[in-house]
Amino acid sequence: MSDAAAVSRGLIGGLARACHPVPAGAVTALAGAMAVGAGRGTVGTLLTGGAVAAGQLSIGWSNDLIDRQRDAAARRADKPLARAEVTERQVASAIGWAVACCVVLSAACGVAAATVHLLAVAAGWVYNLRLKATRWSWLPYALAFALLPAFVTLALPGRPWPAPAVLAAGALLGVAAHFANVLPDLAADRAAGIRGLPQRAGARVSALTAVLAATAAALVLAPGWPVLAVTAPPTLAALAAPRSRLPFLAVIAASAVAVALLLANGQLTGTS
Repeated sequence: MSDAAAVSRGLIGGLARACHPVPAGAVTALAGAMAVGAGRGTVGTLLTGGAVAAGQLSIGWSNDLIDRQRDAAARRADKPLARAEVTERQVASAIGWAVACCVVLSAACGVAAATVHLLAVAAGWVYNLRLKATRWSWLPYALAFALLPAFVTLALPGRPWPAPAVLAAGALLGVAAHFANVLPDLAADRAAGIRGLPQRAGARVSALTAVLAATAAALVLAPGWPVLAVTAPPTLAALAAPRSRLPFLAVIAASAVAVALLLANGQLTGTS
């Protein structure tokens, strides 16, 4: 392998690890599933998934770029910027391309759809820039996840808004994702002076909040014991190890149940 190829491979790998790939992939998959269920077709689904992926990349990379000095001081081995695997200029350039792609692909879905999606992406940036260190850290997540199904439905003929239950479920999933996502880093965040709501609440309360919010999202769409039967096992596992990745995986499991219910019942736009 040539030196240039090795450098290129290292850059790609570093950028991939710096974009927060698991949550970015989960949100993109969620948007794609909703687009398929809503009947957006192949092109529409690709536009939806591409726009969401680009937005998530910009949020993930900006998070690491903004926190680069804090991560370096904490000697974060999982942060490519802190380990100098990629440079600030490279990440900034990647962010610029991601934002440009997000705007273009969102616009291709229509003005109304683009507006709500760019607002959702802006919420992610506001979280990175300011709100992650405050007691309002959950709010950008709730707003962004509530707007995600609206991005899908507003691209449909007639530009319908999602059903109210879908908006509520999306907001609950956003809260769940926030609490679950920060759990493994609570101690490091506190040491760095980040005092978002999960850091204030502690590991066990945050794990409980995450799994209950995700379960509540599924129950909003389909109240009843069958939902609990599916979501209870990962919930109990998450509570047994609140500082692990189990709460995040439990949230993904409950989210999958919520999306499956949403698509199966034709609830996205309030139709059946």
